[in-house]
Amino acid sequence: MKQSKSTSGPQRTFFSFINRKRAMNFAFILLFGNIQLFAQNTLSLDSLWNGAYDAERLESIRSMKDGIAYTVLKPSLLGGTNQVVQYYYKNPKQGSILVDSENYDQIERFSDYSFSKNEQKILLETNPIPIYRRSKIAEYWVFDRGAKTLQKVSDQKIQEPLLSPDASKVAYVFQRNLFVKDLESKKTTQLTYDGNYQTLNGITDWVYEEEFGFVRAFDWNPNSKQLVFMRFDESKIPVFSMDIYGSDLYQFPYGFRYPKAGEENSTLELFVIDLETKKKNKVRFGNENPYYIPRIKFGGGPNSLIIQTLNRHQNHLKLWRWNTNTEKLQLLLQEKEDTYVSIHDDLKFLDDDSFLWTSERDGYKHIYHYAKDGTLIRQLTKGEWEVTELYVLNPNRKEIYYQSVEGGSTERKVYAIKLNGKNKRILQGAIGTNGASFSADGSFYIHSFSDEQTPPEFSLYETKNNKRLLSILDNNKLKEKIKSLDFPDREFSTLEINGEELNMWMIKPVDFDPSKQYPLLLFQYSGPGSQQVANRWGDQRLLWHKSLANEGYIIACVDGRGTGFKGAEFKKSTYLNLVKYETLDQIAAANFFGDLPYIDKTRIGIWGWSFGGHMATHCLLTGADTFSMAIAVAPVTNWRFYDTIYTERFMRTPQENPSGYDLNSPLNYADQLKGKYLIIHGSADDNVHVQNTMRMVESLIQADKQFEWMIYPDKNHGIYGGNTRKHLYTKMTNFIFENL
Repeated sequence: MKQSKSTSGPQRTFFSFINRKRAMNFAFILLFGNIQLFAQNTLSLDSLWNGAYDAERLESIRSMKDGIAYTVLKPSLLGGTNQVVQYYYKNPKQGSILVDSENYDQIERFSDYSFSKNEQKILLETNPIPIYRRSKIAEYWVFDRGAKTLQKVSDQKIQEPLLSPDASKVAYVFQRNLFVKDLESKKTTQLTYDGNYQTLNGITDWVYEEEFGFVRAFDWNPNSKQLVFMRFDESKIPVFSMDIYGSDLYQFPYGFRYPKAGEENSTLELFVIDLETKKKNKVRFGNENPYYIPRIKFGGGPNSLIIQTLNRHQNHLKLWRWNTNTEKLQLLLQEKEDTYVSIHDDLKFLDDDSFLWTSERDGYKHIYHYAKDGTLIRQLTKGEWEVTELYVLNPNRKEIYYQSVEGGSTERKVYAIKLNGKNKRILQGAIGTNGASFSADGSFYIHSFSDEQTPPEFSLYETKNNKRLLSILDNNKLKEKIKSLDFPDREFSTLEINGEELNMWMIKPVDFDPSKQYPLLLFQYSGPGSQQVANRWGDQRLLWHKSLANEGYIIACVDGRGTGFKGAEFKKSTYLNLVKYETLDQIAAANFFGDLPYIDKTRIGIWGWSFGGHMATHCLLTGADTFSMAIAVAPVTNWRFYDTIYTERFMRTPQENPSGYDLNSPLNYADQLKGKYLIIHGSADDNVHVQNTMRMVESLIQADKQFEWMIYPDKNHGIYGGNTRKHLYTKMTNFIFENL
């Protein structure tokens, strides 16, 4: 018989060390005693979401181009203001303030900053207002380091400003049109005039922003005389509308163009505009008409515009060079797959205009070196492991620095290798997650490290001899604060299921007794290329999981097929059938755990967010005899409702693959619900629309199935703001206590 926990009455401090056996004593205290309820070492949902357990990090590190200094954004000594501070790698104990918001009445604090290429001017961002995940409007200022003057770019809030390489101008987007301001004359010139509700110049549409991961769709050429920009025509994309309820008498509809799988995308043009003549030339690709242009950048020569193009199936990528003077087009390389090609930002040009590139062509993501004309010089890294980040080239040592999972897919280490592919050496190999921020010339780096027991640490190193120079930040206070809570650690291992060795972690109660049986809660995400099982410092969600464990639960996570960092075959094995094999793996894992003597197989739950919410729902319905409970937050419930770029990358279109969409939609299995189900969504989710939850709810109603649900008004995919995140986790905690 399943036990439940009552959470009525005064708000409960969920994360005390009161376990399930103490429930009656707890109730007695609430009713009869004005007694101190909990031990000193407790974790409340208030403290969890007010930042009390957040790790400090180095914010906005920028290496100066001379390679001898770096800058960070840090709070001023007086509190509410902040500063851009420069430090020297060889003498990092004392910093010099480049600009301090305390000195300017117009600016309270900076939210971000960037340098011009010559580093004579600093672009400062203030008062940002988010639009979608990455896009925003904000006020921007240009600080002249020599004159110590501050100039506002525009009286309006604008998007994506970028200083010209010579620091004489700044380009930006306002109301979907491209503008340039001359910083000396202070004259602003409008370059495009057709921006409107269906045309964008210089910024991406919604689906590009979300799935290709960028907003600014323009760039300066190296001599500051030309701009390249993308023009999006959204006129054929259907409008998705969602109500914003606000606090007025009437709600209002918010509409934006969102291409769902199989629907039309924006048509796209790429132009180069000469700032002196205002002449605008279209970049042409011969007889080809590229469907997607996921990346553009100047590099590899003074007039060399590098363009990546992709077909709709996203399995054929081409890398082009367009000469902006001669208008000559050159194909540098191609990537072809039967499934899909992964987009990345690992294109790096060297001083001789040769370039580095990463590819999965041998089954694992590795580094390749190409000549300027696209001729392959050599593959630099090899093995059944993946490069996870490509840093910089040290031109003096002819050494490339990178991060990889060579020591195991749940770990990250930092390596160096010569440009000739020889003399590989390890720079940081401690068990855990190692990262690095290198100086521009690779002579120094700031090492970051964390693991299960260690919050982020930052130390300065000299690269040649790999000598540690200084500890910059250690988070020791947080480490002791967490230690005082007496939380259990995650136990990392592997699980052999369905012919694969899957990474997993498990959290047991701190007073775990193997002779007892515990309910199990599985957490997962499972999306393509993702990873939840990694030996690194956790976040608020992990602390919540550990707190649940000390309430008498076992929490586990398994990265099944389709997740990342174990090679292309493993990652792409779910192609055309999203959540099919991922679900089979979670059901098999739950059954494996259920056979362990200390797991109560009648009390196994699963939860997840977004893709993980889809998984939790699908597992509960198709694994009805395995799972007794599920929580789905912001779930996709049918891939037909999701966007073109993401969905078609893994599924092709619904017209081409109807069974892949329908057989893997929980909407079609609502009649199989047996366990307890909670579905949660934000009504203003522009990413995974609340339509997904509404259709799931309707399917369950028509199947005559009881369930619980929660809608957060005007909240987006992150479901946060004010008291929202605390309320959400309170809701989920109560549901777990009562139903698992």
